[in-house]
Amino acid sequence: MAIQDIYPTALRLLGRPVLVVGGGPVAARRAKGLLDAGARVTVVAPQASPALADLAGAGLLSWEPRDYRSSDVDGVWFVQTATGDPTVDARVSADAEAQRIWCVNASDHEASAAWTPAVAVVDDVKIAVNAGGDPRRAMALRDAVATALETGDLPLRRHRPATGADFDKLNHQGSVALVGGGPGDTGLITVRGRRLLGQADVVVADRLGPRGLLNELAPDVRVIEVGKTPGHHPVPQSEINAILVAEARLGHRVVRLKGGDPYVLGRGGEEAEFCRRHGVEVEVVPGVTSAISVPAAAGIPVTHRGLAKGFSVVTGHEELSEVPARADHTVILLMGVGQLRDSAAALGRAGLPQDTPVGIVENGYLPNQRVTIGTLGTIADQAEAAGVANPAVIVIGDVVRVSPFAPPHFKTADYSTTSPNTPRTSRVLTK
Repeated sequence: MAIQDIYPTALRLLGRPVLVVGGGPVAARRAKGLLDAGARVTVVAPQASPALADLAGAGLLSWEPRDYRSSDVDGVWFVQTATGDPTVDARVSADAEAQRIWCVNASDHEASAAWTPAVAVVDDVKIAVNAGGDPRRAMALRDAVATALETGDLPLRRHRPATGADFDKLNHQGSVALVGGGPGDTGLITVRGRRLLGQADVVVADRLGPRGLLNELAPDVRVIEVGKTPGHHPVPQSEINAILVAEARLGHRVVRLKGGDPYVLGRGGEEAEFCRRHGVEVEVVPGVTSAISVPAAAGIPVTHRGLAKGFSVVTGHEELSEVPARADHTVILLMGVGQLRDSAAALGRAGLPQDTPVGIVENGYLPNQRVTIGTLGTIADQAEAAGVANPAVIVIGDVVRVSPFAPPHFKTADYSTTSPNTPRTSRVLTK
């Protein structure tokens, strides 16, 4: 039998009697799959593997501890042979054929009336792959398709409303997922976030985060833009909250695609609380926060042995008087470009030395990324002269010395745990 002879279909075996002939590991796997489909399974085999014996002992299937008889196929809907003896399997197959019962002959796939595909389940999607009688090839293809569905590279989104049991299972009211998209690079969103984005009916999007993924959405997925810029909030937070609940109540799967992490200065907590208060299911998917990832894009660790053991993350709008004013404690300012001069002055008044290194990373991980490095005393003038603008992350502390973009005179000490770093000054703006 060739693959062209196969007519792919699916059997609904719920409550129907089926027969498995054989007691080894293959029979156990096939019996388990049939039980998962809801079939009433009878196993005929003189001996049963521990897995089969456990299923029988739990009352999940019936085991007849004897040799096969031709009458065993009477009244069943489906037969699976797995004895390991081609002669016995051929006899079972012939008896099933005589009664027009579909039978999978594990000993001879060419002579088998039916084939068992390699199967995987992702959400409510079942993937079944036949590969010309080559089970390892089928399993490899199944795994590749399942992975693509899991990661969102293939669409899992529904195009037809759920019915019957699926209707209750899939929550017809809809749902909201607050997805942290990371710093902006499309490869830095989590697998879970990418998968939910591929299932979305509506995407409520910020101006930051992996905007390139919006171009990969299906044409009928609605994108609602609610992006904010410093000092300009065209869609107030209260309205964003209302949009999430209203769309979910229409039965939509809603993804709130945010930059960084929803719970790191992203107001995700407010959105989640509002959804729950209005009876809407909400899932929070953490993201790679820009506070840590964007400095890393410029080779700046927020902690480093011998330089810094801790860090603080604040916005440029926050009072800095409580932040430790030491070069060995990293300070990370988010949304701080507009207040940079005031923030630098505040840290100076708190006792932070004026020669403390400062790095600004604009558009981290994007093609137009730019790095500006100076000191606490010079950085405000440098940023103004260079036209530094948000989105940017500002890093203050000795860890900036580790950056390959730092000027050579910053690298006066061996701060490496292995060997001194080789200075690299490309793409550095200094004065």
